[in-house]
Amino acid sequence: MKLTIVFAGLLGVFLTPALAFTDISIGGNSNSGTSGQQSVSVNNEHNVANVDNNNGWDSWNTLWDYNTNFAATRLFGKKKCVVHRMNKDVMPSLQTLDALVKEKKLQGNGPGGPPPKGLMYSINSEEVKDLSKLGKPIASMCRGIPTYMAEETEGASLFFSSEKCFNANIFWILNISFCEGTVEN
Repeated sequence: MKLTIVFAGLLGVFLTPALAFTDISIGGNSNSGTSGQQSVSVNNEHNVANVDNNNGWDSWNTLWDYNTNFAATRLFGKKKCVVHRMNKDVMPSLQTLDALVKEKKLQGNGPGGPPPKGLMYSINSEEVKDLSKLGKPIASMCRGIPTYMAEETEGASLFFSSEKCFNANIFWILNISFCEGTVEN
């Protein structure tokens, strides 16, 4: 009897994390127009999604915290972290993202469905000093590197110099641009 209880307890300990996470990875190749490798992890227990883009110097990591409604992108080549409010009208819900992962709909060959939604953000030049207000997952990810807030901009492609923008395209569902300065007309 005790052995059954211990076994059931151990099974629960090992099975719970497996049920909380859903992962998917895709590798880029010359036929799909992408390079590097991208993976997404969905943690339903903590209401966060994590996207890793491994592409050498242009690698980045994005964390979407659905509890705080903040998202952060760590730009490895620029050695900075950019945090912004999540636009729930454009960004997929955690349940939608989890369903896309489970149905392996992010592993397609890229374009073919509707065009990805786009968001553009202007990065504030003032560094965030207190990361704790952004929630524990984002504070942990951005700890020790310069962190900046970004504000969403409307129709920004006309106002920003593309040389000062960094693009984080998430599979074929969302294109995000972070821009550091405006161009005067």
